Amino acid sequence: MKQSELCLPKPIDGKASIYTVKAVLRAAAVLRSFNSLGEIQDLRTVTKRSLQSKATAYRLLETLVQARLLERVGQQGYRCLVDVTPGRRWRIGYAAQSNVVAFTEAFTESLVAAASRVHVDLIVLNDQRSRTIALRNAEKFIEQRVDLVIGSQIYQSIAPQIAGRYSEAQIPFIAVDIPHPGAFYFGADNYKAGRLAGRYLATWCIKHWKGQPGSVCMVGANVSGPYINARLDGMRDAMIETLPDLRTLPWSQLDAGGTFEKAHDEVRKHIRTRKLQHVLIGCVNDVTALGALQAFRDFGVEEECAIAGQDGCIEAREELRKASTRLVCTVAYYPEKYGEGLVQFAMDILSNKNVPPAILTRHELLTPENVGKAYPNDSWIKSAGRTNI
Repeated sequence: MKQSELCLPKPIDGKASIYTVKAVLRAAAVLRSFNSLGEIQDLRTVTKRSLQSKATAYRLLETLVQARLLERVGQQGYRCLVDVTPGRRWRIGYAAQSNVVAFTEAFTESLVAAASRVHVDLIVLNDQRSRTIALRNAEKFIEQRVDLVIGSQIYQSIAPQIAGRYSEAQIPFIAVDIPHPGAFYFGADNYKAGRLAGRYLATWCIKHWKGQPGSVCMVGANVSGPYINARLDGMRDAMIETLPDLRTLPWSQLDAGGTFEKAHDEVRKHIRTRKLQHVLIGCVNDVTALGALQAFRDFGVEEECAIAGQDGCIEAREELRKASTRLVCTVAYYPEKYGEGLVQFAMDILSNKNVPPAILTRHELLTPENVGKAYPNDSWIKSAGRTNI
């Protein structure tokens, strides 16, 4: 018997019908090599699972793409567009951090779209940046018996409680941005992202201030514990490696809670109590960076600061495009692309696949020189009014 015939289903009555079309059976075997709707596989995996030759599998894959039963993903991947394992749909809970943070809004939009494409029922609740509501939403997901939960809450103090409740309920949990004990993790390597910004900020100082800053100020978010503030650790280490004399300068650490308003207030207080000249400022996210920048503008001393942000949100990208801005860089995390990766991660977990405990997302340094290339469509996105701080 040929290898390509091993995968053909046995006739119902034990005999092959004269009407049987083996090409259709082989195509069905290719479809069955996908374990779930929306799963992405490459040619090598499909060939192995369907027991076809590589050439036959490729021809069938391309035919199924034309029939709109599969779609190409990148140069080598194929996504299944039909439910090859009929049964109930997956129900995934998503606890959004807030509806007024640009990063979270972009992330939420991509997740909703990705879940819809693969016919996953996504149940969305909003934590509203509240510990109490985040815990309450966790209980709601448990009561609704969802199959898996994705959460982006930022408070380190309640992370063990939330993860523990899901664990007791035997509900898999993917934590986004802030690792939770025993949960899967999907998010950035914050320290590495911080190093990108810190290295550039110090290089900017060498170029524009001849490597002679007056002080350094780091603006963090202590509510998230060491995880998000690892961005500041990365900035500090890379700045000192690039400009060792920074060790001898005054360093200040402010807690802005990750918000524009508090960053604005804290930096204003900082300016009032010090005579500041050539201040390098590293911020935990873009909204705190923009708050710090506004504080310097309030006092008319914007030229005395150089600020690095994190997140690459649209407001920061808009600021980078201004000719005289002192927001000199940020790091893009591309939350608008989180959805597809998260949904695939969730479905692999639910399908009992061997998955890693963490998936680290892509990040890239954005500067006034490359922001237009990285995000060429910002003008019409902003005009559509899709984001706000």
